[in-house]
Amino acid sequence: MRNDVSVFCGPRKCGSNLVGARIPRGKVITTARGSSTGELEGHASSRLPPQPCSWGQSSDLLSRIDLDELMKKDEPPLDFPDTLEGFEYAFNEKGQLRHIKTGEPFVFNYREDLHRWNQKRYEALGEIITKYVYELLEKDCNLKKISIPEGYGVIVLNPNENYIEVEKPKIHVPSSSDSSDEPAEKRERKDKVSKETKKRRDFYEKYRNPQREKEMMQLYIRENGSPEEHAVYVWDHFIAQSAAENVFFVAHSYGGLAFVELMIQREADVKSKVTAVALTDSVHNVWHQEAGKTIREWMRENCCNWVSSSEPLDTSVESMLPDCPRVSAGTDRHELTSWKSFPSIFKFFTEASEAKTSSLKPALTRRSHRIKHEEL
Repeated sequence: MRNDVSVFCGPRKCGSNLVGARIPRGKVITTARGSSTGELEGHASSRLPPQPCSWGQSSDLLSRIDLDELMKKDEPPLDFPDTLEGFEYAFNEKGQLRHIKTGEPFVFNYREDLHRWNQKRYEALGEIITKYVYELLEKDCNLKKISIPEGYGVIVLNPNENYIEVEKPKIHVPSSSDSSDEPAEKRERKDKVSKETKKRRDFYEKYRNPQREKEMMQLYIRENGSPEEHAVYVWDHFIAQSAAENVFFVAHSYGGLAFVELMIQREADVKSKVTAVALTDSVHNVWHQEAGKTIREWMRENCCNWVSSSEPLDTSVESMLPDCPRVSAGTDRHELTSWKSFPSIFKFFTEASEAKTSSLKPALTRRSHRIKHEEL
């Protein structure tokens, strides 16, 4: 195995089209995925029978209406399929999600006026797609899914998985009679009435709102509570300790911001170990993140950002930021920038590795297009 490592940092957002690229043999690759929320469209409305009332009465009535509860009341059960086939969707030969019968892309507004139900359906399908992508990475790319803090060699970062959701524990509130001096018989009688009252209330609540969800709480993963923390954690515990002589990063969208933050916190270590960085439609900002002059200079020499553009692949794109050259990814779709630019990215890495081995200053095609910036 060659001592090469590539790191792929995932997006904050991406669309529903899924595409892939086969990783060349002989390379040790590190990738990361992100959450796929996307743009959601839809609306919810509630219909109330007309009531003759004055303005004062109307405003008082509206103030007492819980629209969220009203939306839940008439919606269908939140019972969704657990397979793509159950949703009647599949991926075609181009890696696009399409309806099995109609061939149409995913439709968010599956049921009109049921925004919350549509959102839950969207999330349920998203979980299935996430598992499907993991299976592709394991089967087609020969990657291995492991949990922090195990693993080495091939690393897949997942910077947006920062917490788990668990049901909130039910807090037992002792009855007021527990500590009283009332006779035992009277306390037992009151407790029985209290239990019966609670039972009737719970039954009514279940009847009134059968779709009421469990109360959940978020438990953040220690030292990985944000994408930036996750990137630093993986660097400290895996990449920095590896024997790899050439480390490469591919950072997509918010992953680019996480990489810049990694440089700010581990500048010397990153410079000594990382050979080249490919950003794809990165949303980093060296000014807002307060990256120093030495970091900006290093990025200009060792990074390139393939951005969404209608221009042909590798066409130089103007930039107002003095960090690294920007070139077209050959597509104007944010979620396709990594896939479309992969051929150029791996050529970029190969040339950077060869230049480092020969101790010559890199004269890469991408870098030859970079825009000169005056230091401000």
